[in-house]
Amino acid sequence: MFIRCAFFRGQVKPGFEEAFNRYIRDELVPLWTRFPGAQEVRVLRQLESDVNDPRLDMVLSVRYPSRESIDVALASEVRMRSREVSKGLFEMFDGTVFHTVFSADEYAMPTD
Repeated sequence: MFIRCAFFRGQVKPGFEEAFNRYIRDELVPLWTRFPGAQEVRVLRQLESDVNDPRLDMVLSVRYPSRESIDVALASEVRMRSREVSKGLFEMFDGTVFHTVFSADEYAMPTD
């Protein structure tokens, strides 16, 4: 499996925290969950860290079955729409956003 993450390095502008969260939930999650081939969408919010830098206020994690499925999703109309809608989110955020693709192995937890 493969996981493509968007790392929001920085912080939500003061006073915009609630609006930022609402915008993600109401405007972007409905688009992200329609990316072709996406098997799981997670929005991670940093609560604490053992380092001060980088501050990752949010990480978007989308799981795909293959690299090819990521390419299809990135070329899709819904992804293009999400890029446009994301501009409103960036107005509430001080920082940068970068993307990384991870290969991922999953292991079952022991049952004993």
